[in-house]
Order: sequence, then C-alpha cells, then structure tokens
Amino acid sequence: MTTAFLITAFATLFVVIDPPGLVPLFIALTQGMTADHRRRMARRACIIAFVLLTLFGLLGEALLGFIGISMSAFRIAGGILLFLTALDMLFERRTQRREGQQPDPDHDPSVFPLATPLIAGPGAIATMILLVGKSGDGWLGTVAVLGLLAGMIVATYLFLLASPWFERLLGRTGTIVITRLLGMLLAALSVQFVIDGVKGTGLIG
Repeated sequence: MTTAFLITAFATLFVVIDPPGLVPLFIALTQGMTADHRRRMARRACIIAFVLLTLFGLLGEALLGFIGISMSAFRIAGGILLFLTALDMLFERRTQRREGQQPDPDHDPSVFPLATPLIAGPGAIATMILLVGKSGDGWLGTVAVLGLLAGMIVATYLFLLASPWFERLLGRTGTIVITRLLGMLLAALSVQFVIDGVKGTGLIG
C-alpha cells in the first residue's frame, strides 16, 4: 500500500459516490421537509451507506455468494429500483410541489433511494470490494481504505447539509426543471446499470 494507492482510492470513491452530484437529488427527494427533518434524513442516509459499504468492503463477494447473489444480479436490481425513483421524480410524486399540498410526514427517503442505491450503489459497493482487495493482506490497508470511506461519507453529509443554500439559489422553478432533468438522467443511469448487469451475466457481449 502506497501513497499513490491512497490518492487513487480517494479519487475513485469521490467519483463513484459523487457528493456534489447528490445535492440536487437530495433537494428533489426532500422537497417540503423542514431543515431539521432534512438533517436527520442526511445523517441517517450517510450512516446506513457507511455501514453497507463497510460490510461489503470487509466481506465482499463472499457475502453475495453466500446468499446466492452475483454482482451482476445486484446491478440489475439496483437499476430497476433506481428507475422507479426516476419515474417518481419525473412525475413529482416525491417532491410535493403542487400548491396547497403538504409534505407526507411518513415519507422517508433516507434508506431508499438515498443510502442505497444513490450513495451505496452497485458501483460504490464494487469499488469497495476492489479497493479492499488491493489494499494488501494485512489489516492496515483495510483500515486505511475504511478511513478514506469514512472521510468521503463525512464529505457527502456536508454537501447534503448545504442543500438549502443550493435550493434558495435555484428557486422553485429552477428546482422543478432540475428535478425533471435529473429524473431523465437517473432513468438513463438505471438502464445502464441493468445493461452492465446483463453484460456481466454473459448473456450479451
């Protein structure tokens, strides 16, 4: 394990998790919530994502193999779930934007789709498995990778906390436009997850 490996691992986690890219998604999924409620959602999502990624990083493919699930199947399932989220964003089922509507008090996006598959998605899970595998046989490398993950989750939480500022900057119309656009992008991303999963099964080249 070298300094170059740690820098590469940090950059890889940043690109895969993409904390800045989660901000507009967080705004769309928590529209109408109070600031305190949003903080709780962000904190819960980050903690759950950290636990999931740590678990998969430590146990890796052995866990999926134990329950009979391949990484390809996991990608396909994550893609389908993400597509359903994209539909909700496109049709404003989660944003509660119409005049006179009140936010649903039972709405909790912290586990799905924030923690998984948006933060701890198939790509992040695969990345953790790969990085822990390349960190060496000793615990020092594993602890270093987990430390980088913890730092990335903290950075993600800070980005999510800054979402009200971004929301004020965009305004109501800007948020609606971005929500629709991100819904389309999420739909495309979910389809790509499914394609990658199917490719991984060897059914298509």
